[in-house]
Amino acid sequence: MLEVKNLSTYFSKDDGLIKAVDNVSFSVGRGDILGILGESGSGKSTIAHAILRLVPPPGRIVRGEIIFNGTNLLQLSESEMIKIRGAKIAMVFQDPFTFLNPVFTVGEQIAEAIQLHQSGGKKEAWTKAIAMLETVQIHNAAQRIHDYPHQFSGGMRQRVMLAMALSGKPDLLLADEPTTALDVTVQSEILKLIKDLQTRLNLSVIYITHNFGIIKTLCQRVIVMHKGNLVEEGTVVQIVESPKDEYTRNLVNCLRALKR
Repeated sequence: MLEVKNLSTYFSKDDGLIKAVDNVSFSVGRGDILGILGESGSGKSTIAHAILRLVPPPGRIVRGEIIFNGTNLLQLSESEMIKIRGAKIAMVFQDPFTFLNPVFTVGEQIAEAIQLHQSGGKKEAWTKAIAMLETVQIHNAAQRIHDYPHQFSGGMRQRVMLAMALSGKPDLLLADEPTTALDVTVQSEILKLIKDLQTRLNLSVIYITHNFGIIKTLCQRVIVMHKGNLVEEGTVVQIVESPKDEYTRNLVNCLRALKR
């Protein structure tokens, strides 16, 4: 479904060039969950922004290919990319409160996303919005759809963001550390929900995190990023049991130490 080839994304600064992502290649198949693991500044989020062609200036994609369902996204016009974002590739971010408009109800915001990517009028979009809240396991969806973002807990807001992301019926979901700000119990619930949705909807998922424990829980395969470079890739079992790169070995040892 997705093949990233030799992707390089650089940021120009007054003091020089920052190679946020340098010559990175990987693929994601239909129904796969790929983990991108790395510490802050490793380039993992930049990969997601590059896939959506949303790298903020002064960043730019300097070379590579991003092949999605047979089409190189880097060769599309902006108007063509607009049709891809949300409808074919959707993204969930770390802080839902930043991306939810506080002056509109969650129902209005989900219905707007549905109308943007699906056919039908406002009434039909509202009905689908209720169904989407039910899909992400928000109880009393018909009533809660009238609530505003501040009336939801952090975990519930993240469920709302998932509902919005899935409203366009995408093939690929990019999840950029969506559980980082949540407590352990709520985090576990959201991870289980993502896994359930992935299975039920046959979604492909790229899950970005610095947490090796989440990778073990959720993902089938993983790529490890360090200072803009892909230093190791393989199945989660391969990476945990026999990491080859020193950086990866340190991550695995930290995880084992936390379990003692």
